[in-house]
Amino acid sequence: MRPFRVRSTTPTAAERVRSILAAAHSMTVVTDEGRHEVYCAGEGGAAGRIHLHEPGDLGHARRTGPLSARLELTDIAPTPVRERIRARVTLAGLLSAPYDPGSTESTCMEFAGAWIEDGQGRTDISLDALQETELDPLATREAGMLNHLVDSHKDLVPLLLRLVRPQVKSSLSRVLPVALDRYGLTLRLEYPATHQDVRLPFPRPVKDIEHAGPQIHALLSAARRSSHSSRLPV
Repeated sequence: MRPFRVRSTTPTAAERVRSILAAAHSMTVVTDEGRHEVYCAGEGGAAGRIHLHEPGDLGHARRTGPLSARLELTDIAPTPVRERIRARVTLAGLLSAPYDPGSTESTCMEFAGAWIEDGQGRTDISLDALQETELDPLATREAGMLNHLVDSHKDLVPLLLRLVRPQVKSSLSRVLPVALDRYGLTLRLEYPATHQDVRLPFPRPVKDIEHAGPQIHALLSAARRSSHSSRLPV
């Protein structure tokens, strides 16, 4: 008999880090010589500027001196929600050569550790977990899709409140989508003095970008069929 597996409704820490690396347009490189802001234009984001290696792979390069470094990335919500920083990611290790802030070449780093910090705390991620994790097909499209939803279909966002259980409080002042990934959509419910994030999982995970639209429409259809009506105060 096949073991029962619970379907995932949220991305793992490794999946989130892969997505942040792929979508980030900038990162901070911290070395003994200081902090350098690096802008990651083009396909692949920060992931295209970093080659991670197993511990020991760059051992021959250590003769050039201390090359310890940290790569720091900040995950910022693409929509204008309250408290837009969603997470911070750090990759630590040893560089193959002294860092050149003017270079456009990829950075080779001997992996020492990686972690993600958010409202739930810190989670460490192994190199194996990063390398074995498939990139979320929505990672580099999330910002555009969420802003399109807010700018062109803002009437649909309050409709999704019908799927929130328990029903939202009457003091709700604003609702905006704050995150989108292959497993679902997250809404941020903003109240006068606080806010709450609510997860709306898709019926099934998105396998490719063309699959995203039908899953979002499935949520909207479920909201229209919902028995209760939650809406923003007028």
